[in-house]
Amino acid sequence: MTIADNDEGNLTGCFGGLRVLDFSTTIAGPHCARMLADMGAEVIKVETAEGETMRTRPPVRNGCSTVFGQLNVGKKSLVLDLKSPDGCEVVRRLVAGADVIVENFRPGVMRRLKLDYESLRMLNPRLIYCSISGYGQTGPSAELPAYAPVIHAASGYDMAHLAYQPGRNRPDYCGIYHADVLAGTYAFGAISAALYRRSLTQRGQHIDVSMLESMLSLTLNELQWSQFEVASTPRPMFGPIETADGYVMVAIASEKTFQSLMKVIDHPDWVTDSRFAAYSDRRANWAQLMDGVDAWSCTVTTAQCLAELNEAGVPCSAYRTVSEALSDPQIAHRRALSEVEDGGGTFRVLNLPFRMSEAKVAAGQRMATLGEHTRALLQEAGLRGDGKPSAPKPEVAMPR
Repeated sequence: MTIADNDEGNLTGCFGGLRVLDFSTTIAGPHCARMLADMGAEVIKVETAEGETMRTRPPVRNGCSTVFGQLNVGKKSLVLDLKSPDGCEVVRRLVAGADVIVENFRPGVMRRLKLDYESLRMLNPRLIYCSISGYGQTGPSAELPAYAPVIHAASGYDMAHLAYQPGRNRPDYCGIYHADVLAGTYAFGAISAALYRRSLTQRGQHIDVSMLESMLSLTLNELQWSQFEVASTPRPMFGPIETADGYVMVAIASEKTFQSLMKVIDHPDWVTDSRFAAYSDRRANWAQLMDGVDAWSCTVTTAQCLAELNEAGVPCSAYRTVSEALSDPQIAHRRALSEVEDGGGTFRVLNLPFRMSEAKVAAGQRMATLGEHTRALLQEAGLRGDGKPSAPKPEVAMPR
């Protein structure tokens, strides 16, 4: 059964009924917690009275950042001063009924606040506590400051990428934060696994996600090449071919693709040419092969190039802007974007890139204002709106 066969209105999220406390900031942790929210969890974002720094990232309309909204839509907003005893007391009360904590402070910060896993698991043995950091929670680099661009450099990713850029020796500037999104996604997967494990053991656990190791997972070939002496490829395996009015990316990833491409460029004889017939020889003579492809592609427009390659079943694409990609009819067909409302109006966010036939996977429709749920959550925890106790402390074992 597919989702089209179902009544979507009756679907619920896989994580419906779960409560998540999100102490994270910037991208990696919020991305992870947003994924949990999209899957139906109640996510409570904990912030200072000033709000986290991403609230000022443009585009900003009427004081509302859509970048912040994209990372935090569907979450409740709770304002607390974690440096105060009252703020920490609120957290401890909420932890008693929470399922998951997500945090991405530098290792040691939550311990100094006595809000680390070892302190909080005594309040709730079923708690799943996920820490995301640059280098991991322990080790010689654990407490070093780290943001995505630093991790890109430290992991070898930037130099691996540079090796595919002929004639260049200066690493690229970083504007897209792969490490944050990747680490947040790994954290989501680890939390999902820990929830399943808890269903069997009734016990929570601590999850330690390293951005450095997350980025290393992207360099699959290079990780192996670095261990052995491997002959270098004269030219990148996948690069742009030039057309009469632009560029096209073509990926020759199988024998069938190679043979189809040779027919398109009118060189069927190259299928048996000793320079290209075997995969190893093809790599050794890659520059000559791609020169032949370029000789053909330069004679046609981008549209003609794509039409012929697609008809032959050769994977290819024009180079598009993000705006152009979002306008793709395939994106509309998949309902990949959701409209979100905040104090500045409406904007669109990307849904999670998967659909489920028996569960709802969707972004929230509204972005909470800073501290919008503070009073209700404090009252639920047995506290007045100012965080002071209005009832006896709950019967929980407090850490020593």
